[in-house]
Amino acid sequence: MIEVEKLSKFYGTKQALDEITFSVKKGIVLGFLGPNGAGKSTTMKIITGFLSPTEGSVKVDGLSIVEDSLEVRKRIGYLPEHPPLYLDMSVRDYLNFAGRIRGITGKNIREAVITAVEKTGLQKYYKAPCKSLSKGYRQRVGIAQALIHEPQLLILDEPTIGLDPIQIVEIRELIKTFGGEHTVILSTHILPEVDMTCEHVIIINDGTVVTEGSVTQLRERLPNNNQLTLVVKGDASAFSAKLSDIEGVGSVETSKYEKGAMAFRISTDNADNVSPEIARAAVNAKLDVLELKNMSPTLEEVFINITMN
Repeated sequence: MIEVEKLSKFYGTKQALDEITFSVKKGIVLGFLGPNGAGKSTTMKIITGFLSPTEGSVKVDGLSIVEDSLEVRKRIGYLPEHPPLYLDMSVRDYLNFAGRIRGITGKNIREAVITAVEKTGLQKYYKAPCKSLSKGYRQRVGIAQALIHEPQLLILDEPTIGLDPIQIVEIRELIKTFGGEHTVILSTHILPEVDMTCEHVIIINDGTVVTEGSVTQLRERLPNNNQLTLVVKGDASAFSAKLSDIEGVGSVETSKYEKGAMAFRISTDNADNVSPEIARAAVNAKLDVLELKNMSPTLEEVFINITMN
């Protein structure tokens, strides 16, 4: 669906993108991540046709964003970080307006509005003024305007920022329903959002793609990506050194646990092989084993490791 080839962008003498290359398959939900200033916004603005590239090429559905800019824009729905709502309009009137500027006319506009309203769960607020809606429902209206023309590509910039936990879950579930029917690019700083929503992840830093793959694949690329949590009760003051002596154990971190127990976070390259040895060592040290489980690194840990290194 999207082909980015050796894309570079300069703002005067400052280089924002340095020959980045990636592709996005049709129908997937992509997490597009990077620290502030990494080049995320520049990349999305180029894909949407808002900016022109300095060098390289971008194709959406086989069409060049330079040579076929208007046709590409017809295929894209975009939700910026702050939804572009006219607050004095009702939801119905605003979506009518959004559909008409997208070129939808005649009897098709009513059908398009109803479809967008149903997809985003806005039926109850169809005639309500936008200014009366909660932030979560304003986000839904913003998503509805991005969907009004049934785009093949949907770009969402921080769609859950500022929402309460219930609204975040609702918007997350909504985004997941778009996969398959639409290709979705989700740009966010809320990494658990990506973990729960996206099938593929691209991380950029300093204007270059530093890694990409599924969340599982990114975790597997970390050294000592398998981590174990061990919780024991008893005199564990010298047990950390005994753990470090076990073959296959990497770093060992200790912390106090509830009710006088001690917790150990153990990194290893093979949790399945090491777990029995760890349990045996704890029993030999006359410790009560309260918990021993495999802990994969969080996406936050993956992100920090990749962007810092």
